[in-house]
Amino acid sequence: MWNAVSGWGCVLRETVYINECGVQESTVATILVIHGPNMDALGTREPEVYGSQTLDEINDLITSEAKSLGCSVRIVQSNHEGDIVDAIGEARDSADAILINPAAFTHTSVAILDALQAVGIPTVEVHMSNIYAREPLRRNLVTTAAVTGQICGFGTGSYVLGIHAAATLAKADS
Repeated sequence: MWNAVSGWGCVLRETVYINECGVQESTVATILVIHGPNMDALGTREPEVYGSQTLDEINDLITSEAKSLGCSVRIVQSNHEGDIVDAIGEARDSADAILINPAAFTHTSVAILDALQAVGIPTVEVHMSNIYAREPLRRNLVTTAAVTGQICGFGTGSYVLGIHAAATLAKADS
């Protein structure tokens, strides 16, 4: 099925946060936050690994942290590699840094690696679990070669640490 927003397949989930009056506030930097495949199942997916917070709750946490740092965020989630590549490409003109949890695509996606390298924006990769303490297949890291740094193993705290790192990189780069 064709979708005018994202092309073939799914709708790219996007949330743009604005102030109580419906106006985007002046910010120091804009951070694109990307959640990869299956992150929309947080809260019910393997809570012993990923915790019980939903993606909406994590997005609220990210938004609050970013606002406290004087940053705005654009948050997208997709289960489709091409949508993520498109979001990274569009960031060239709209973001000062990227915070990405490529999820399973970390281990397989040369397309996301290439997009991150091509866009040239400071990027922080996060993972909720400690990928180094999990199955051996999760230690094959493809996308990590294109990022400025990686944070993993702190649950939702990985996102808090990640947004602080992305804000620091964005402000230093501007």
